[in-house]
Amino acid sequence: MVETAKKAVTKTTKKPAKRKTTKTKKNLVIVESPSKAKTIEKYLGSTYKVIASLGHVRDLPKSTLGVDVSNDYAPKYINIRGKGDVIKGLRKEAKAAKKVYLASDPDREGEAIAWHLQHILDLDDTQPNRVVFNEITKDTIKNAFKTPRIINQDLVDAQQARRILDRLVGYSISPILWKTVKRGLSAGRVQSVALGLIIAREQEIQAFEPEEYWTLDSEFKKIRSKFKANFYGFDDQKQKLPDQASVQAVMQRLDRTADFEVVTVDAKERKRNPQLPFTTSTMQQTANTQLNFRTRKTMMTAQQLYEGINLGRGIGQVGLITYMRTDSTRISNVAKNATAQYIQDTWGPEYSRHQPLKSDLPEGAQDAHEAIRPTDVLRTPESIKDKLSPDQLKLYRLIWSRFVASQMTPEVLDTMAVTLTQNGVIFRANGSKTKFQGFTKAYPAAKEKDNALPALSVGDQVQLANINPEQHFTLPPARYTEAALIKALEENGVGRPSTYAPTLETIQRRNYVRIDARKFVPTELGDIVQKIVVENFPDVTDTQFTARVEHELDEVETGDKNWVPVIDSFFKPFSKEVENAEATLEKVIMHDELAGMDCEMCGAPMIVKMGRYGKFYACARFPDCRNTQTIIKEIGLPCPKCHKGQVVERKTKKQRTFYGCSRYPDCDFVTWDKPTEKTLPDGTTPKETVQTAEK
Repeated sequence: MVETAKKAVTKTTKKPAKRKTTKTKKNLVIVESPSKAKTIEKYLGSTYKVIASLGHVRDLPKSTLGVDVSNDYAPKYINIRGKGDVIKGLRKEAKAAKKVYLASDPDREGEAIAWHLQHILDLDDTQPNRVVFNEITKDTIKNAFKTPRIINQDLVDAQQARRILDRLVGYSISPILWKTVKRGLSAGRVQSVALGLIIAREQEIQAFEPEEYWTLDSEFKKIRSKFKANFYGFDDQKQKLPDQASVQAVMQRLDRTADFEVVTVDAKERKRNPQLPFTTSTMQQTANTQLNFRTRKTMMTAQQLYEGINLGRGIGQVGLITYMRTDSTRISNVAKNATAQYIQDTWGPEYSRHQPLKSDLPEGAQDAHEAIRPTDVLRTPESIKDKLSPDQLKLYRLIWSRFVASQMTPEVLDTMAVTLTQNGVIFRANGSKTKFQGFTKAYPAAKEKDNALPALSVGDQVQLANINPEQHFTLPPARYTEAALIKALEENGVGRPSTYAPTLETIQRRNYVRIDARKFVPTELGDIVQKIVVENFPDVTDTQFTARVEHELDEVETGDKNWVPVIDSFFKPFSKEVENAEATLEKVIMHDELAGMDCEMCGAPMIVKMGRYGKFYACARFPDCRNTQTIIKEIGLPCPKCHKGQVVERKTKKQRTFYGCSRYPDCDFVTWDKPTEKTLPDGTTPKETVQTAEK
């Protein structure tokens, strides 16, 4: 009995056999950026794995045209060189996944990337595996994965048509430029229009003839209050002051000892509405003018804010703004309601707008997107400033302020227009004062400065305290800044939000333009290239033609047109122009400009060369002699500090112009402002050291 019991115990305590466990397959999500992948994976949870394609995986080959023009312009895509390991990894992960989702960016480019991924991973194109979202926040991401769709072929075709069209133009014209000018040059639809605008503006400036005019800015006083007024005319008629004689005629009619009478006072209330929230182009323009950001820097910083910033414990990585490539000003109702509540809680209900601003969308606007806005209005710039870099904080503050302001009530101003007269001579004064701050509470940069007039009534007598006749000359039109050029391209319907930054970068990298005082100046090379393109390929540089092509590409996106006829209508006449140019164009001889001095190393003449950072002196025997010198431009004035050297123009590494002594480092005089004969005798003092300026 005992033995039996022992056996029974032994039997009951025997360890059960191990079961074989199968690893649960995860859903695979493919995005473009690794930083975005990290954020999205956190939101989706443990059943998803998120990896990055690092942008495009397939493209047209660089070494050949890659387009079969005789077979409906069929593209010959290849896997991008250097992406072999990435593609191998994507295929391995896709094979092991339960399901694959393609979550590249929500635009034409992103749709094309998803389409290429679908091809290389051999995914079923009838299955809904495309996921799009406008912001990287938890709720938005989770909702997006509830409603995947199939790839939108119209979006793909629109991107593909643009890519093929640009390839046909670039790979047809560039070899001609290499043959006739020099290697390494290029031309394109949008870049040729941009360069054409810059050159046309420079021609306007060169042809401009200044006209003389005068102003009579005056100061009046009533008891202890003083205010400014400007000359208007005689006897209720507006009068210009084209020369000194016309000024003398006014002065002769004035009695400096007599009072002026206030004859009209027009007091009104004026409302200033806020601007719409940012689109890509308006963000680029405003960041350029207010933050001094180059377009590339703006887009790079915006990308970081969109993909996600680590905000620390309890929050982690989160996208701070919505997608930054958009030409829509639409705002979701959820964002509007949250912002209205924030405005009421922060400043009061009187600051919250009830009627939305009118939004005139440009033709072809991608209204599937929203405007650029913060993903959470409660995440104020001040609350996260210690988590952002200085550039990120500046841009986020700009986006946040502009968006919140767009949902607020107008600024209200009390304005006053006053007419003063004496002996038939009329002066006018205008003043304004803020009555209600409205949207400027959130966006102080948009606030108008107060310029209040004293209390004036019809019949009041005021005294002329000072009158200042001043001669002026009309100025030529200003050169394009990056902001102004983007605005011009947008107004002409040329290019799209994603094209502006690479276009401006290309014309600078090719040395077609240089930057002087933040403005574009065409180079000799730019003039030569543009002349060849204009004379031989007029459609490529024609603004209206390029805008029409953009419109047709938008119609491809909406499914209203097939992309092949769009390409065909352009390429057939264009190919004939290419054949004619190849047969008739001759080599352009670019003569080296002599520097007027000899090389100190070998005695050969020094010549002027164009480099990445502008012109410089180089030995004519290059490469046998590699002597180079910086071009120092004297402005014809002695140094006001040491009185021994000359004031010369210099450039910082970022190509900003400043002025310093030619005897540096023995003399450290430097100033950002160009000295003149008027400023030098006062003993101008250095504003910064040269070392600081060169930083």
